Amino acid sequence: MQVKGLGKWSALALVALVLLAAGCSKPQAKAQTAQVTKPEIADNAIDPAEWGKVYPEQYELWQMTSQPTLPTKTKYKHGYEVGVDPRPDKLDEYPFLALLYNGWGFGLEYKEPRGHYFMVQDQLEVDPGRKKAGGSCLACKTPYAPMLRNEMGAAFYSTPYKDVLAKLPADKQSLGVACSDCHDSRTLDTRISRNFTLGRALKDIGVDATKLSRDDRRTLVCAQCHVTYVIPKDKDMNSTDVVFPWAGSQRGHITIENIIKFIRSNPAHLEWKQAVTGFKMGFIRHPEYELFSNGSPHWAGGVTCSDCHLPQVTMNGKKVSDHRITSPLKSDLKACVACHQEAPDSLRKKVYAIQDRTVSLFLRTGYATATVAKIFEMANKANAEGKKVDPALYAQAKEAYEEAFYRLVFIGAENSVGFHNPQESLRVLGDAQKYAAKADATLRQAMKSAGVPVPVKVDLQLSKYLNERGAKKLMFHPEREIKDPFEGK
Repeated sequence: MQVKGLGKWSALALVALVLLAAGCSKPQAKAQTAQVTKPEIADNAIDPAEWGKVYPEQYELWQMTSQPTLPTKTKYKHGYEVGVDPRPDKLDEYPFLALLYNGWGFGLEYKEPRGHYFMVQDQLEVDPGRKKAGGSCLACKTPYAPMLRNEMGAAFYSTPYKDVLAKLPADKQSLGVACSDCHDSRTLDTRISRNFTLGRALKDIGVDATKLSRDDRRTLVCAQCHVTYVIPKDKDMNSTDVVFPWAGSQRGHITIENIIKFIRSNPAHLEWKQAVTGFKMGFIRHPEYELFSNGSPHWAGGVTCSDCHLPQVTMNGKKVSDHRITSPLKSDLKACVACHQEAPDSLRKKVYAIQDRTVSLFLRTGYATATVAKIFEMANKANAEGKKVDPALYAQAKEAYEEAFYRLVFIGAENSVGFHNPQESLRVLGDAQKYAAKADATLRQAMKSAGVPVPVKVDLQLSKYLNERGAKKLMFHPEREIKDPFEGK
């Protein structure tokens, strides 16, 4: 049938556009007709086994987060095998990070995490230098965190990590995120359990946590942990809080620019000293929610985190949400084909193409930023020798360098390798590259005025940073380094 006023091919194009739009929009939920049986779970029950008595399918799926995933299912976020520990360390994959993070815990070890089941276990296994922040490290890792924060008050953050963990039942000290983190025990509705972090942050962006829709909660329960945060320090560098740096942003528009502004707004937000430059710095951790919610195509289409990471599956003849909570790539893109008409192999290629572009720019920007850090090391040495590097140019270069560093870390710490928001990822990295180039040129000019030559190609001395880190003496494995996917093309 031909649409009036349109030619045959125009009509077909219109149909194609409609189908494309439908593929990027969340499908309408079917009306629920069955009565939901009131769960028989004790109020405030934390032990997931208690929930499993009422919801055995979900519990069994949640337990599967302890099982390995095959490395062949992803290109950049690898799986692991039982009895072997090939979990990539980001410092080996992206060697420039070992230089940039040298001076604190992330420069000792930065392994990719395993499933939710291992959230606390992964912390217990890392180098001790990674746990100096105290109890604040447990703010999202253990389901007992809200109770601990309630009972301990501000001491929760500064008390040594193992002392806080010792307050929990012995058999639950390694328990990772569980049912109570995301669900109300009476209604099974998703809920915000961490008002001491996310609840405050929502107020900062003008969101009333008591008026959230069901779809809001299906994303925000994930945003209790899959966000960046700042751990403010007192004069003795003890942790005093866990704060999401959202002030000044808006819902759907939490920008890297405002995150950087927040970090720089208070000296207490500078958590560590970068060894190679001597600068006190802040940090950015896994900002999945911030990147995804900043106008991404899926966010604009009304898609929630749960739609992609907890899709419907059949378990024991029942339709339930897949509580393995993993990347759609690792579950053969079953969540994607619920909306998209393309074959999984075609969708996988598109995901890889996005990630390839992100990694290519991340690598180039990372090495450029690391080069500037090494030139600052030269400048600091020249100043110490009385060669008087121009202070105004030095300050300008420092400003640009930090802008590059925070943007680089923002994308490097985010776990989708750019996929959660492809356009924003490339924008942030592109800006980082420009800031790194500005810092490089300005600092070279300052060094020239002091009569200190800087080689065109700076030796980053990566083996120094990679092979002498951490109590475990982790060694650099060149064969595991991620190469630029566009190199030579």
